[in-house]
Amino acid sequence: MRVAIVTSDARVYYTATKVLKEYGIPFHSLQVGEEIPFDVEVVLTGERDYGRVRFPVKVVVRDENFIDELLAKLEGRERFKRIYIAIDPGERPGLSVVADNRVLEVHHLKSPRDVGIILDLLDKYPGAKIKIGHGAKRQRVLMLKALADVLGYDYPLIVVNESRTTPKVGGIEVSQVQDIVAAINIGLREGKEVPIGELLDVKEPTKREIEDIKRRSRELSGNITISSRLAREVALGNLTLDEAIDRQKRRRRSR
Repeated sequence: MRVAIVTSDARVYYTATKVLKEYGIPFHSLQVGEEIPFDVEVVLTGERDYGRVRFPVKVVVRDENFIDELLAKLEGRERFKRIYIAIDPGERPGLSVVADNRVLEVHHLKSPRDVGIILDLLDKYPGAKIKIGHGAKRQRVLMLKALADVLGYDYPLIVVNESRTTPKVGGIEVSQVQDIVAAINIGLREGKEVPIGELLDVKEPTKREIEDIKRRSRELSGNITISSRLAREVALGNLTLDEAIDRQKRRRRSR
């Protein structure tokens, strides 16, 4: 155990234990004045107790954002210099948090509009920037619109060329693992910072794009081909393919 919580403040103790358990970090729980075990490298405490805790390496717990300072001290460094929330866009986007080329956590999102976890991570890692792969145009536009509704169209993102970021896993397609690995690779690459609004300059889809979306609707549903109008809405990033298929099903039933 390399961490000890030393506090008389119940709120500090609750916040610290909650986050440490989320990260799987074992810890000692001590009262102020108790002897700190030899294996402790960092003490977590509150502002009220800071001066009373005699230990050379201390982190003040004000909210859940203490974690990046704690991780940095456990690694023997100062705060992370660069933190990126990296996204591999797709039907079920992969997501990673990369800090100074170290992967802190990964996630697999339910859909392109599932941006709640991204917003939570922005709160959890103050100063983090969002990176997003340039591929999967339709799904990327859906995600960008969902982010713009909350963060604003002037919010800057870093667009990364995601060519060759998605590996083969054991020679077979294993999409969930691939999406997450691609998100990690995107987080490790350089890119160009662009406001969300500039990335939403969506052109009118071609006939070929419309037909490709209709083909995908048949593959996904088994026997339903969405209309050209619905396919256009999907291409413009106004609907997911699943939503378009559901609308086509409702139309069939209503006839």
